[in-house]
Amino acid sequence: MSKASRFFSHAEKERIEEATRAAESKTIGEIAVMVVDASTRYREAEVLGAISLASIAAFLVTIFFLHESLWWYIPLALVFFIASWPVLKKMPSVTVHFTGGRRRQQAVRDRAIRAFYEKGLYRTKGSTGVLFFISLLERKVWVLADRGIHDKMTQAKLNAFAGNVSAGIRGGQAADALVQAIGETGELLAEHFPARDGDINELADTVLTGGSEE
Repeated sequence: MSKASRFFSHAEKERIEEATRAAESKTIGEIAVMVVDASTRYREAEVLGAISLASIAAFLVTIFFLHESLWWYIPLALVFFIASWPVLKKMPSVTVHFTGGRRRQQAVRDRAIRAFYEKGLYRTKGSTGVLFFISLLERKVWVLADRGIHDKMTQAKLNAFAGNVSAGIRGGQAADALVQAIGETGELLAEHFPARDGDINELADTVLTGGSEE
């Protein structure tokens, strides 16, 4: 079972789904929540981490046991690199620290856009889909809205929602922060895109989950 599927408890998922239904009852807009283990694999971080670890290990062994010989340092660094890379592949929570904040932010944004299209949010009536995307490895949240919303709800406002949810996650109140953000999003959608007769629920209200991306 993935970390994403366990991130919210059963009771918290029910609260989130109830908040989503309540928000959508006032608007033609559709709100979805997705949690993934990681937005990408960060292969370059695995390599950089393995190089760093191998270099340090080879340096220490050479200094303390092999009389500071460069002829030993180079082959030892290669051996340690080959040994450490497979280990670091299984430790994404370690290797992610070998990437920059901008790289992680871009990876989360790109994965959120993929999810937006893969889950069909772009097909909603009036192009009024909103996705709350949570990527656990990067500890980042991205809120993405369809083109029909941006005239009324700026990206700055969506980023504010994302920031509030991120703060809730850091404070151990992820579900509370997300429920509040969904409610506020619903109010804004209702103001500009109110519910109409015959409106149907176009997307499931369940919390979507996913594993790590390669």
